[in-house]
Amino acid sequence: MNNNINGCIPLKPRYRKASSDGQYTIQENCAVRLVWFRRLGGWGFCEIYTPEGRLLAVLDHLGEVLVRDQEIPMRLEADTYRLEETESSIDMVFDVKSTVVQKLLDGTSFAPWMHYPFTRPVLTGTVRVSLDRVRPEITYSMRVKACENMYLRYLRGPWLKVGCDSFGTEKTDAIFPGIDWVVGKEWSSGNDWFRYPWSEKYAPFVNKMSAPCMTISHGGDAIGLCWDPNMWASRWFNYKAHTAQPVFAVPNFVDRDDNSLLGLMLPSAEGLKDENQLYAEPPMEVHLDHQFRIDARIFTVKGNAADCFAEYVKRTGLPELPGMAERATYENILKKIAFHFNTNLWDPEKGFGYPQRNAYSFGVPGCLRRFVREFPDDPNTEGLKEKLAACDTRNGAGHANHRTPEERGRALTDSADKMLQYQREDGTFRFEPDGRHYVKDDFVVARIFAEPMGIAEDTALDMNMLPAISLLKTAAELAKIPGFEKEGTRIGEAALKAFDACDGDIRPEGGDFWETPLHAANLYAAGHAAVASVLAWRYTGKAKYKQKAVYWLRTVLPFTHLWEPDGMPMLYNTKPCLCSSDWYFANWVRDHVQWEVLSFFAQSASEHIDWRELDPDIDWLRFRQGITLAAARWMVDHTKEKWMPHNIPDTYDDYARGAFDGCFPDTHNSATGNYGGMFISPAAIADNLFAILDLMDGKC
Repeated sequence: MNNNINGCIPLKPRYRKASSDGQYTIQENCAVRLVWFRRLGGWGFCEIYTPEGRLLAVLDHLGEVLVRDQEIPMRLEADTYRLEETESSIDMVFDVKSTVVQKLLDGTSFAPWMHYPFTRPVLTGTVRVSLDRVRPEITYSMRVKACENMYLRYLRGPWLKVGCDSFGTEKTDAIFPGIDWVVGKEWSSGNDWFRYPWSEKYAPFVNKMSAPCMTISHGGDAIGLCWDPNMWASRWFNYKAHTAQPVFAVPNFVDRDDNSLLGLMLPSAEGLKDENQLYAEPPMEVHLDHQFRIDARIFTVKGNAADCFAEYVKRTGLPELPGMAERATYENILKKIAFHFNTNLWDPEKGFGYPQRNAYSFGVPGCLRRFVREFPDDPNTEGLKEKLAACDTRNGAGHANHRTPEERGRALTDSADKMLQYQREDGTFRFEPDGRHYVKDDFVVARIFAEPMGIAEDTALDMNMLPAISLLKTAAELAKIPGFEKEGTRIGEAALKAFDACDGDIRPEGGDFWETPLHAANLYAAGHAAVASVLAWRYTGKAKYKQKAVYWLRTVLPFTHLWEPDGMPMLYNTKPCLCSSDWYFANWVRDHVQWEVLSFFAQSASEHIDWRELDPDIDWLRFRQGITLAAARWMVDHTKEKWMPHNIPDTYDDYARGAFDGCFPDTHNSATGNYGGMFISPAAIADNLFAILDLMDGKC
């Protein structure tokens, strides 16, 4: 610690929007340096530096309050500070009180014509800022009480201005999980992925966020702000408790300032109707001795915003669900799924399925064949065996057409060459909305009434990863067929060229292209890129592809709910993308979708990928268990009346009679807790349940 009160040479603040009386003190370890300055009215504000001396962010104040009956905000300031040291941290303790504006006006030219009702501090208490002795980790803790009955417009806690008086609004990327993921010059709450009012999400209803952590990076340095979203931040008597309200503005359009903002404040939005209120209307009723507490953690890492969020996950760990470690949990869900396939999801004349768009087939879900083998004593097994036999008879099982190696090699080569006709000279595959990508008319219609969601001939990560997966698998197979080794090499090189064309990408994009903006952050693209990277690593043995696999795998995390609000089960629900469908017709920041993450992990199992081996720093078995148990939580029980139709309204009558029981719906609303949309076969859940049991048994 250094303090110019004790005779050190004065240090001038770089932050230009705060007064300073010349006093400063330094709080530092080997990984981060905090320089505290005293304003003319008291301590303080803080500049946060990297070990290399780079100004990364400014903590604008210890706290700030605005009340209804005074238009001038009042900072929480301290006359002095206490230094307290423990084995694990160096703590700065500030006894704070809110600025008394009226006292500053007394005896000035304002006194004859201005007078405010508050003649003493309206808030008093303590702010403690602790620095870990080793890690670049800062803990902020505010504990204050009201000294007046008043009406609160806001109380701001940590107000972190990233890039302030340094690199400004420039960034590599910024992530608010489940809410926003912007790169380069993009704006958070911008119109790139949404239209108003959905585009505005700078102070969102917290149910929408996937995790309580906001990150931003520039020039290889990243900083994050995280907190406990279920900890009450405002309580009085038996009134409603508030939690901390996150604020995310990149660039800082909240303060209209040349930086980016990560902050926490009060009051919190109680629902969709009052989100994005930076000034509460109506104001929050505050009583004498009303308690406020806001805790947060600020941390830095080397890397980008995705790396920063992955570090948050590594430090906090993945949450646990009841029964997650018990084999019986997964077996019981499999038995439930088997029951539904044996009852309401079977029609003797049509096969397995359900009445949504007559979605029946005599094709047998692979999970059912495995179920009857491994659960011979289950009461549904005999009935399922009869149904499988009926399907096999219908399909002519046992009469497969066996091809020679030559025929197989030629078929694989022809299939790959058909795909390669779409590859450009630079290795990329391009978006063709009026050609091969015309699978739905969503983007065709949307470009007429609004604007294109993707430009023809543009490219994105998933445009290249899907072909790369197919081509790499083909190349690996051809390498085993005599006489086709050269063809395999040619196709493999083309696949790697597509892969390497995306080498500079940092955000997963391009999945769900049929109805969402092409460049929006997308979970499906993240999963495909992770699988493609593993296949490229296996094909070449090059470590860079393994590193890419870990990076893209971790980009699945910001889409995944790693917390849940009290009374609203949402752990491990996932967002498919952070955008809209067709600009106006579906909100994927509000709604969850589970089938895409299930599809990715089922694909991982089919490729015999054990993500724990590639990325042991994160418990990927627990993650897979979590997303699968979440999907099981979605399984329909018509007696609970938690679902309504969307684009197929005539399915309701079938739903009401239980025809879809055991299926899971397309969407879950994070604000209401209700489900909706099309139904999906539970086979997708069963495939992952079996994969989990294999991993628990040490198989892959």
